[in-house]
Amino acid sequence: MEKIYSLVFVLQLVTVSTFAQEKLPFKNPDLPTEQRVNDIVSRMTLHEKISQLMDHSPAIKRLDIPEYNWWNESLHGVARTGYATVFPQSISITSSWDRQLIFDVANAISDEARAKHHEYLRKGQHGMYQGLTFWSPNINIFLEILAGDADTFVNNDT
Repeated sequence: MEKIYSLVFVLQLVTVSTFAQEKLPFKNPDLPTEQRVNDIVSRMTLHEKISQLMDHSPAIKRLDIPEYNWWNESLHGVARTGYATVFPQSISITSSWDRQLIFDVANAISDEARAKHHEYLRKGQHGMYQGLTFWSPNINIFLEILAGDADTFVNNDT
């Protein structure tokens, strides 16, 4: 009889815990982003916060946060995860001075990246090159100087 009571207690605890997880404010997409971020950060321990600062962030099971790998790049496409569209290096594309071309290439890369990421999620994979955080393409600083206030940038004595 004690075993049955213990089992019922554990099942109730799991049910309450699962129900409480669903009601967490950071999981509510209708709330403002800042409120959701503040909520999740306030719930994390110092150790959990630190664990999220590396390229491989482990899962935080008590908050139902899956593991995540931040390491990915798209300098000329999402080529490190199998078949993908490959574009010229970003410096070649920016040399064209064609803003629409740059936008179109970035748009194609982002579409392909999301498709690949969602396929990995369906398979439960969270490894390197499988996330949505990309460290490139890089900014062509010379293009930005010419488009902005070059005189301020070049003649800045500080």
